[in-house]
Amino acid sequence: MHFNWQTDFFRGVALEFWRRSMNPEQTHAEVRFLERILGTAPGAQILDVPCGNGRHALELAGRGYCITGVDLSPEFIAEARGRTSSRARWVLGDMCELPWLAEFDGAYCFGNSFGYLDHDGAQRFLSAVARALKPGARFVVETGMAAESILPTLLKKRWHRSGDIFVLSENHYHPAEGRLDIQYTFIQRGDIDTRPTASYVFTVAEICRMQADAGLQIVELLGSVSGEPYRIGSPNLILVSVKR
Repeated sequence: MHFNWQTDFFRGVALEFWRRSMNPEQTHAEVRFLERILGTAPGAQILDVPCGNGRHALELAGRGYCITGVDLSPEFIAEARGRTSSRARWVLGDMCELPWLAEFDGAYCFGNSFGYLDHDGAQRFLSAVARALKPGARFVVETGMAAESILPTLLKKRWHRSGDIFVLSENHYHPAEGRLDIQYTFIQRGDIDTRPTASYVFTVAEICRMQADAGLQIVELLGSVSGEPYRIGSPNLILVSVKR
């Protein structure tokens, strides 16, 4: 598969489609959930990794939290810096290479970014986050790539639309590798741009074991920011863990 496909994917039309897909009401609901589940107070140091263009981080900064956002996309980091507040700092870098030690009172990874990592990468990421957290701090991972979520309803092809951007996603699952290759074709005003991606599909039990190996103890498994318990077929998995 395409090595480091993320470097080429997260730019231009792909980011514009993502921006249009994330409405303010969704961001507010997710931030309210993060405030409640992390159990921190304004002034706490919070890590957002990867942070994208900072939609969660900036909302949390506006509520008084001190935010550090890390992302691999120069375009997204530049956008976040252009909208920044005094309570937010932005780091262009790899989510698996975090330099901090026991600095943060909480952390979160929202979106499907966790699925971009193979087993070794996911373990490195979780260990890096655990090192960056203070003992007793909570970590929240949201992913749509848990096997119990995505495989029962996986379609070969899907069309998506946001305004004048049309997107075709074509799925090819490799069971022996636990990898889902998705080829996205973006169509906007006659321009066609095709980009490959790869995501790794883990069972919920596998993710829990990786978290435990990193020193993170699972507290809750939820199906959405509404707070209902996770079940087979839930579109998303939210894992809440605590640094031992």
